[in-house]
Amino acid sequence: MEAALPVWFEVTSYVVLLAILAFDLIIAYRRPHVPSTKESALWVSFYVGLALVFALLMLWQGSVDHAAEFIAGWVTEYSLSIDNLFVFVIIMARFSVPRKYQQEVLMVGILIALALRGLFILAGAALIENFSFIFYLFGIFLIYTAVQQARQKHDDMEEEENRIIKFLRRRIPISDVYNGGKLRANIDGKRVFTPILVVFVALGITDLVFALDSIPAIFGITTDPFIVFTANIFALMGLRQLYFLLGDLIDKLEYLHYGIAFILGFIGVKLFLHALHENELPFINGGQHVEWAPEISTWTSLAVILASMTIAVVASLVKIRVDTRREGASIEK
Repeated sequence: MEAALPVWFEVTSYVVLLAILAFDLIIAYRRPHVPSTKESALWVSFYVGLALVFALLMLWQGSVDHAAEFIAGWVTEYSLSIDNLFVFVIIMARFSVPRKYQQEVLMVGILIALALRGLFILAGAALIENFSFIFYLFGIFLIYTAVQQARQKHDDMEEEENRIIKFLRRRIPISDVYNGGKLRANIDGKRVFTPILVVFVALGITDLVFALDSIPAIFGITTDPFIVFTANIFALMGLRQLYFLLGDLIDKLEYLHYGIAFILGFIGVKLFLHALHENELPFINGGQHVEWAPEISTWTSLAVILASMTIAVVASLVKIRVDTRREGASIEK
């Protein structure tokens, strides 16, 4: 069993990371604007570089395994966060959020995601500590989610959003116009909520759904709560800037969801094999460990995750290029 990271390192990491998030939040609210491609690219590069520096610090204060687990967990959560971003794009378009105020809205969505993931991490760690069979449930759930992801099932989530939003509109006075990035407005002498409230609710539902996927996924990489939580923080850092950097491109990455589905399915299988290896259920192999069940290493997981995302993104970009050429040829004819 690998040695634990120093307590001072963990505490300092939490303080610094939360300070960075607070600074990002202040910037979003103090300077509401549409960031340029250059600005967005610099911020995304900064946060990616920060994650790699943090991995080196973990290597320094911990071990190679700590660093590898963090990188694998961060890449996994970053991949799932990009899928989350795709739904954010749909929500922004559906509710016609003014582009100038999308930074603020996105930051709130990211903070909601962080809070939900934090709660799920605590719950997941407690379940794993007390019930080893939870790995079976996590594994089955991720394999099921992978199948749903491959079939691009966002319709069910949108229907759930619509039901909740209709419920809100029936019981809470909500205007049809925005008041900048404010939650409340005065209309005809009455204090009413702006559509921002509806957007926040939609983002919260989306975050809840993706937290249900992402937390079991990273527990398939590591069961260390510190690594799980920091990987999630780094995955959510820069997500706001990535939204503006990718822009309409995120909607055109046609094969991205297949790559994410493969990652979820792979980790689901890994969890199930781990559960078999650690088996204590009496109706499986008489409650004994299943010796033939292989343990998939962190390095293998990292290689599969990186390869899956690379292939999915490259294939999507190639398709975009081919489609553009076809459209150009059609116009010329």
